[in-house]
Amino acid sequence: MDDYKEILRALQIELVKLQRHFIACEHRILVIVEGRDAAGKDGVIKRLVQHLSPRETRVVALGKPSARDEATWYFQRYVPYFPASGEFVIFNRSWYNRAGVERVMGFCSEEEYQRFFRMVAPFEQMLIDSGIQLRKYFLDIDKSEQQQRFLAREQDPLANWKISPIDREAQVNWANYSQARNEMLRRSHNDIAPWVIIRANNKKAARINLIKSLLSSLDYEGKDEALLKADSKIIQRYKPEMLDTGFLAD
Repeated sequence: MDDYKEILRALQIELVKLQRHFIACEHRILVIVEGRDAAGKDGVIKRLVQHLSPRETRVVALGKPSARDEATWYFQRYVPYFPASGEFVIFNRSWYNRAGVERVMGFCSEEEYQRFFRMVAPFEQMLIDSGIQLRKYFLDIDKSEQQQRFLAREQDPLANWKISPIDREAQVNWANYSQARNEMLRRSHNDIAPWVIIRANNKKAARINLIKSLLSSLDYEGKDEALLKADSKIIQRYKPEMLDTGFLAD
């Protein structure tokens, strides 16, 4: 994208407008960013928050659950990080860990996995009923692109900290992650809390289109509608047929 910097700057100005509006109106915005390992979650979140007020903006990236976390209601560890009035919170991975890495790596039981799906829709319904504006994004890349990004990270002394033991299993478990992703999308997508899918092989296009989608989905004063038309080849609301059309990587 030759004009990436110019478009990004214009969109970040829109994000500042959005923040000014939701602070004044005391709105609460919660964005979930999920995706394949190395799909670019950190990069898009960095651009989302780069020029926003740190007092009203928080990025939540929780680590491995503690023993106490494992002894509580599964969703409980996420609740303290939810936005208060006038706040914008982004989860870099979320409770959907249970449907992804925990499922694939055997960190949860079958009973815990099935219980998660019975509870997640009512849980998100409660958030929305409480006034939280919830948005869910999944960044998808193909297997060869993931491999190239892992190799690039390993060779970059400023980025190799991103490689974890679980990341090293991502290629080996590619098919299992695909199956877990498909099941997660199928069972947790609904009209109240829909998933939006981003084809993220092109990092810059993924960032631009996710920001456009987020801005277009929220009401705020002074919105530049002409700027916010996303590319349907890059980003679409989840549909089951995506598994057959190739929009989602096998």
